[in-house]
Amino acid sequence: MYNLKINGTPHSVDAPPDMPLLWVLRDLLGMTGTKFGCGIAQCGACTVHLDSQAVRSCVLPISNVGTRAITTIEAVGETPSGQKIQKAWLDVDVVQCGYCQSDRSCPRSRC
Repeated sequence: MYNLKINGTPHSVDAPPDMPLLWVLRDLLGMTGTKFGCGIAQCGACTVHLDSQAVRSCVLPISNVGTRAITTIEAVGETPSGQKIQKAWLDVDVVQCGYCQSDRSCPRSRC
């Protein structure tokens, strides 16, 4: 049993220790804002914040989370800057944040 603090709310989950945080969020808690992309921590679709540090939840075992606070995309609108970002996305009909979308100007070969 793991006791997690997600977006300021406590949650208890029964999961195997090697289960990635992504699947705990999506499958066990129904928090589907965090997405599966590549499964190898390269694309960023699964990014969450763990004590304010961006981590890739697709490769982070639940047993490594400990007592650190988890912030998911569902909490973005709870801050003034997050509200501005959400408004900007809605104003121009953005379908996703774009982090994992291809871009010809991207300097990395994986883009």
